[in-house]
Amino acid sequence: MQRIQNDIKSGQFQPVYLLFGEERYLKRQYRDKLKSALCAPDDNMNNHFYEGKNLSVGEVIDLAETLPFLAQRRVIFMDNSGLFKSGGEQMAEYLKNQNESTVLIFTEAEVDKRSKLYKAVQSQGCTVEFAPQDEKTLKRWVAGVLGKEGKKIAESTVLQLLNKTGTDMENIQMELEKLVCYCMDREVVEPGDVEAVCTTRVSNHIFDMVTAIAEKRRKDALQLYYDLLTLKEPPMRILFLIARQCNLLLQARAMKSKGLSNKEMASVLGVPPFAVGKYLSQASRFKSAVLRQALTKCVEAEEAVKTGRMNDVMSVEILILSVFEEAC
Repeated sequence: MQRIQNDIKSGQFQPVYLLFGEERYLKRQYRDKLKSALCAPDDNMNNHFYEGKNLSVGEVIDLAETLPFLAQRRVIFMDNSGLFKSGGEQMAEYLKNQNESTVLIFTEAEVDKRSKLYKAVQSQGCTVEFAPQDEKTLKRWVAGVLGKEGKKIAESTVLQLLNKTGTDMENIQMELEKLVCYCMDREVVEPGDVEAVCTTRVSNHIFDMVTAIAEKRRKDALQLYYDLLTLKEPPMRILFLIARQCNLLLQARAMKSKGLSNKEMASVLGVPPFAVGKYLSQASRFKSAVLRQALTKCVEAEEAVKTGRMNDVMSVEILILSVFEEAC
């Protein structure tokens, strides 16, 4: 990220940039910074945008070889092209002798760092990975965003917000906008404000549902399921998320027994390090055998729906009750 900042400050740009990783908000922010620095606002002749995997590499190369029209450079943006997973060999070869008046900017969700194209960009230009941010960074960022709006928020309230929203900064940004509007006449954002207007992720509902099962709160577990249905969540997606949660808890138990650190566990589980404690706490409430049995029941529930023996809503409801009985 610092290299992009330095390039913008100096006005000396790389011939090709690759912005990749899970953190969509930061990728978009830095892509837009490059766009503002490289592109004249109303220049539609020299700024080009491609999105998706259907782009023609030959067409892009032909365009890149075309000299800019009454401008210093031609800029080509490519979002989620998939070329860093497969099919990028032709582009990798082109980068060896790229037109000096063209800048290529790739924004990708996933890349294969072993691919020829990744290595070519790394050699000829700039690659920046945007990973999910840690708790300390997110807390500082949330306080900063609200501070610019004249609002204050306690650290405990920030954590409450992050527990509801997760670590996706794009999602957090939307929830912060709602909070600013809701607290328009007040300086301090209170915990009640977060509860009132911030949306809880579906995965959080699943986590709470599994916690309710562990704590033998049958009514609460079913109510959370009905709440998800009210929110138009498909029953089969809820089934998938229940299975995923059980699998994560099994992994958490296994990793704890091996003595892995929270950071190592977070990497495997795909959650921020500050959330690992929650998963370990929930995992400790179930025996491994119960979690494995729950996974088997998830497979059976899916099969019952696919074969027409049971409708999807009832199948997941029965699953929740059967897992509840095993946990008890």
